[in-house]
Amino acid sequence: MEKSFHRFTELFKQLGLASDPQEIEAFILQHAPLHESIPLYDAPFWSPSQARFLREEVLLDADWAEIVDQLNKDLRQ
Repeated sequence: MEKSFHRFTELFKQLGLASDPQEIEAFILQHAPLHESIPLYDAPFWSPSQARFLREEVLLDADWAEIVDQLNKDLRQ
């Protein structure tokens, strides 16, 4: 099965967050840097449903995993 390619704007929409580029950048700036010891899906700023979605995507290497990994990297910088 071929994986889909998703963009940050689509991921933020999926998470129910503002999804224009400026709002995405503001979100990352507000929440970075996320400490290395905290898995992305355990970060305190996610709702339970957002955290569950992120956890499942990463652990199952699912459709959204690649862009979730990129968000994880961006929040660590």
